[in-house]
Amino acid sequence: MHLFDRRTGLNVLIDEVDVPAAQWARAPRQVSIALTNACDLACPFCYAPKAAAVLDAAQLCEWLDELDAQGCLGIGFGGGEPTLYRRLPQVCRHAAEHTGLAVTMTTHAHRFTPQLTDELAGAINFVRVSVDGVGATYEELRGRPFAELVQRLTWIGQTFRFGLNCVVNTRTLPDLDAVADLAASTGAAELLLLPERPARGRPGSSQNTVAALHQWITNYRGPVALTLGEGDTGSLPIAQPLPRETGLRTYAHIDAAGTLRRTSYHSAGEPVDDRGILAALDRLQQKDVE
Repeated sequence: MHLFDRRTGLNVLIDEVDVPAAQWARAPRQVSIALTNACDLACPFCYAPKAAAVLDAAQLCEWLDELDAQGCLGIGFGGGEPTLYRRLPQVCRHAAEHTGLAVTMTTHAHRFTPQLTDELAGAINFVRVSVDGVGATYEELRGRPFAELVQRLTWIGQTFRFGLNCVVNTRTLPDLDAVADLAASTGAAELLLLPERPARGRPGSSQNTVAALHQWITNYRGPVALTLGEGDTGSLPIAQPLPRETGLRTYAHIDAAGTLRRTSYHSAGEPVDDRGILAALDRLQQKDVE
């Protein structure tokens, strides 16, 4: 039995209780949703599709209701850049007021303003900010002033629990100490490290880069909790709080065209039609059986 408090992120696993399989939640524990493919940055390592696509807000709210009813614990809005989605405050408010879902968002943060912060206050439980390197490294990769990012982090931190995401490649690897210091100094709750995935003609992080990342993690003694993308842990000792929960029981992704996939990196998927998300999930699982 898994208890979850969306306000604080507290998880409690009661493994002395043997819950019959028929009573298990049908939905994945976490579902990420790309609201739109639109983005006003052009990061060289971005894997997101560039075809124009955006989700209908009314349909999206129905999906959130379905996920909540079927035992999903949290949804993560991304893109593209989710702050370019015009109905973002309304959709987040629907989740906060009509479901028990925890709402997170991954953003470059440059469109965060005091007004947007006020509109999202109380409707988002955690904000993940993409920060790939600091100073000149960040400005080269993101094309935006680093000082402006730091100001946005200040605004975000005054209202939301937040963490930093860092894509790790040969360009950002030397900045990891500075990124960790930034996370600590701004009050981030988490630093998520993501080795670059192959995309759009780029090979992704080399074995040497991943090995160097693992060594950095081993030596890290900072105050901010580290997390690492699934499948990127290698031989590192990691916490596995729910070891029997794997695959689509754990996570699924819906892209901005309304296709359900195992992750945002998978090409195969099932369209979410008028039968709903769980029907698409069943079809995707059936493909594995076949």
